Amino acid sequence: MSDDHTTGTSDSASTSDDQETVRRHGEKSRFEVHVGEELAGFSMYKELPDDDQRIFYHTEIFDAFGGRGLASTLTRSALETSAAEGWRIVPVCPYVKKWLESHHEVDDAVDAVRPAHLEALR
Repeated sequence: MSDDHTTGTSDSASTSDDQETVRRHGEKSRFEVHVGEELAGFSMYKELPDDDQRIFYHTEIFDAFGGRGLASTLTRSALETSAAEGWRIVPVCPYVKKWLESHHEVDDAVDAVRPAHLEALR
């Protein structure tokens, strides 16, 4: 399953090649951020359906796309989408955990990381 969330760019002179889009790639259990049609990075998750939890455990933006704020764009979209779908967010990924410290849009959907979450990732 794939859902697109277009974020665009702030530069009014930008072309469609610069369009930022976040897509959920369910088969790979990750959200992806694309610039134009090029994959720029991803955020991996594991779902625990019995607990309605989605564990975010790794976020990566490729070097060629660094410095554009794409990790924040990706994380915001992934977490807001997950919360809207009824998932509880478990922030194992250091970037996601840090992002949540200064962005409080999904605070009511965040669960603390427990040993069972770490075990589920093994």
